[in-house]
Amino acid sequence: MSLTRFLLAWRTTPLHDREVIDALVDPVHAAPSPDLASALREWPGSYYWSSEPDGRHLVLTRPSLKPREAWATHAALFLATLFTTTMSGAIIVGALQPSLELLLNPAAWTFAFFRALSSGFSFSIPLLAILLCHELGHYLTARRYQLNVSPPFFIPSPPTPYGIGTFGAFIRLRTVLTDRRQLIDVGAAGPLAGFIVTVAVLWYGLAHSQVVQSASNGMSVEGWGQTLGDSPLTLLLRRFTHTDGGEVLLSPTALAGWFGVYVTLLNLLPIAQLDGGHILYAVLPRFQRQIGRAFWVLIVVLGYFSRSWLVWGVVVLLLSRGQFGHPPVLDAYRPLPKSRIWLFLASILLFVLTLIPIPLADKP
Repeated sequence: MSLTRFLLAWRTTPLHDREVIDALVDPVHAAPSPDLASALREWPGSYYWSSEPDGRHLVLTRPSLKPREAWATHAALFLATLFTTTMSGAIIVGALQPSLELLLNPAAWTFAFFRALSSGFSFSIPLLAILLCHELGHYLTARRYQLNVSPPFFIPSPPTPYGIGTFGAFIRLRTVLTDRRQLIDVGAAGPLAGFIVTVAVLWYGLAHSQVVQSASNGMSVEGWGQTLGDSPLTLLLRRFTHTDGGEVLLSPTALAGWFGVYVTLLNLLPIAQLDGGHILYAVLPRFQRQIGRAFWVLIVVLGYFSRSWLVWGVVVLLLSRGQFGHPPVLDAYRPLPKSRIWLFLASILLFVLTLIPIPLADKP
């Protein structure tokens, strides 16, 4: 199928997974005309419009590779993470005792063990729902642009008190993005989708949490020797659900919501290829590296007040291989549509709402 009769000029870039065509449309058909609209309905790929100084462009994608996914691996990792996070939940509610030996010894998984384990679903299911929706936001947006992207990988970890049963989840983008529009759409979709679920989980969890008499007005988990820091979001929701104040002893669901807030915050840091790095590079490509470096310094400073920041700072440095900048997109000069500025502003709002200056602190 050919669109050439509607175009003044075009440039084709073949990639390993798709063919990208940047086409300058003849002004006669740029509305688009009925003939061009009809032809685009038959285009065997995806497309979108771009208004540029020289006229209206079509950015067309035609996939050339259909990747084979290792669905069994993704399912196994998800089930393993469900098991370890559920075990964390059961330990949090006191139904199981912390034991790595119990985790690693299937012979000890009796009927009584699984009955106790089931009490941990109130923590694991909302936590994994937040992580899953976050990653599906990235995945589905990338697939809409027909990018070569993997389904979510879930990473299990030791349960409480050695961890929370998961190191999180990620998708693997196996191709270069076409332009900054794609970058901000894919980058912002995860935090926005995960945040919606986080608010619902946190609200429900706080409504089913107890207030205890304490000199503190913060949040804690029974049996933990640390208090959990507030963000503007948790502070606001606590004011709605517990009008009398006091220290809130978080339910397992509320704790899952708190971790959802924390995960959103960490992902929105504008460093390297974190979601915040994608978003900032899409809007301010010239300044992203300097801003990312400044935020990493801020992380180190905050580490003086909470060691959890230092841990995350080291993780970010390792994942980015010491680079604070974001890799370029295929066409960095294509202007970002003004319609995408709201995504940038929404991301800033999310960052402010989820900001936890001191995530974990020892109880006085």
